[in-house]
Formats: sequence, structure tokens, C-alpha cells
Amino acid sequence: MKQSIFFKLATIILLSIGSLGLVIGGFWISKASSKNKQLQLITDTSQYQEIRNHKWTDIQQIQYFPQQIPADTQVLQMAYASSLTPGSSSLQIRLKQPQAKIKTLLTQYKKISQHQYQGGNTNNHSNQPNGVPTTFFYTSDAETETFPSSYEILVLKAEDKSQPGSKWNHGNSSGVAIDVASSEIVYWAEKW
Repeated sequence: MKQSIFFKLATIILLSIGSLGLVIGGFWISKASSKNKQLQLITDTSQYQEIRNHKWTDIQQIQYFPQQIPADTQVLQMAYASSLTPGSSSLQIRLKQPQAKIKTLLTQYKKISQHQYQGGNTNNHSNQPNGVPTTFFYTSDAETETFPSSYEILVLKAEDKSQPGSKWNHGNSSGVAIDVASSEIVYWAEKW
């Protein structure tokens, strides 16, 4: 009788420990799996054309991005991310071009921009009176993701797609950031 009770008690304890192990193991496996599916940053500039022409879902939003990298251009950095949230993505490419071309691009984009900022990042810009979200400086050489004051950030398009009462909860923005002194242009597009 004592042996039967001991056997039943041991079986219950082992089953309880096994069940707890399965629950904890399942939690850690799902957590590790979801980390792998989160935002994946692509910085390989050889993938630029594939991303620009095929992976970006709204080609109208980035129609002003160069279709191909011009011969007189040095690609400094690229950052592309598409997250698990449907429709959420970011594309940024930083190019160095001849200064005369950069000046021409600055004039061209200033004429059609909806908003203009000097340096900063999306938090600074969206918190200004009548400000709109822009981007962070993902392609910076520094650890900071804020554009230095030498950059002119020109918003070419910004759309608030939020529900009433939730300003800029969902939307998109795109534009360029240009630094004439360093002869650089950053093309950027954000969807959230």
C-alpha cells in the first residue's frame, strides 16, 4: 500500500515537473523564434536595386530615389528594414556626389518640399509646431541617429493615416537630407 502511494506520488511529481518544463521550454523557444522574425536591417548596398524596385511596396513613395546608383556616386551606407507589423518599413541610402550636383539637387528638392528642417531627427521635427515625422539618421557614421545641423532635411511627402484622435499613429513620410559641405545626400522613406 505504501509502495503504491509512493509510486502515485512520484508519478504526479514527475508529470508536474515535465509539464512545467514543457511550458517553460515552449516559452523560450517562442521568444527566440520571435526575435529572429523582428526587424532585420539590411545594409548590403548591392541589394539596393532589388529593394528599391521589388521589395518596397509603394513605389510611388520612393519614385524620386535613384533607380540605379549613378557612375559619379559613392554609396556611403544603406539601411533597409521591414518589420513584422504589416506595412511598416524604412529605407535610407546615403550617397556622396559631386558638389555641383548636390547643390542642384538641393535647389530642386527645396522647390517641391512640404516641410524643411535643419538637422535633428524625427522626434525633433514632429514635436515642432505643425511638425511632421521624418526619420532618424540610420546611415550615420556616428552612433547618434540625429542629423547634424549641416544637413537640410526636406520632407517631400508626409501622410497621417491614423484614426481620428491618434495623430501620426500610422502614416508615412519621405524626403531627402542634404549636406552641401560634405557633398552628401540621404534619400529616406518611412512607413509605420
